[in-house]
Amino acid sequence: MDQHERESLLIRQIDRWIAAMERLHLAEYVSYVDDRRRMLRMHFLGGVVRGVGMAVGFTILGAILVLVLQDLARRNLPLIGDALAQIVNVVQRQME
Repeated sequence: MDQHERESLLIRQIDRWIAAMERLHLAEYVSYVDDRRRMLRMHFLGGVVRGVGMAVGFTILGAILVLVLQDLARRNLPLIGDALAQIVNVVQRQME
């Protein structure tokens, strides 16, 4: 392999590395990490959105659970009907 072939091989390899780094959007990531206010704002907003999502999800699951317990209490199941009725009453009082 002569000097010219080695140089062209090196140039092709460097071009591939540059293309790979451009696909990674490394420059954008570095500018994002350098801007601490932007990073803090994005992490804060992400946390708020996750918190609201969890609150809504738990509320929906809790409402479904209350509806299921109310239905089971109405059916007067022999062993657990009274206990479920008490739980439903407690939950309904807490919600008011």
